[in-house]
Amino acid sequence: MEIPESVVSAMRLPGPEVEARLKVELAVALFAQWILSFGKAAELAGVDRYAFAELVGERGVARHYTERELAEDLRYASSR
Repeated sequence: MEIPESVVSAMRLPGPEVEARLKVELAVALFAQWILSFGKAAELAGVDRYAFAELVGERGVARHYTERELAEDLRYASSR
C-alpha cells in the first residue's frame, strides 16, 4: 500500500514510526470491524497477542471471540 507523501508528512509522528503506527491502526480498525481475526490483526500490527489485547482494550474495542479462537486458546493452554 502506498501512502501519499503529503499525508505522511502531515502526520505528527517521527518518520521511522509511521509504518509501524499505520499497521497498528489498520490492524485495530480491521479487527473492530470483524474483517480480521484477533490473531491475524496482531500479526499485522507486528505485536504478540497479549500486546494486541492491551491495544484493543485501551481503545475500548470489544474483543470478539470465535469458537475457533477458543479452541486455539484451549489447545495452547493445555500444551503448557
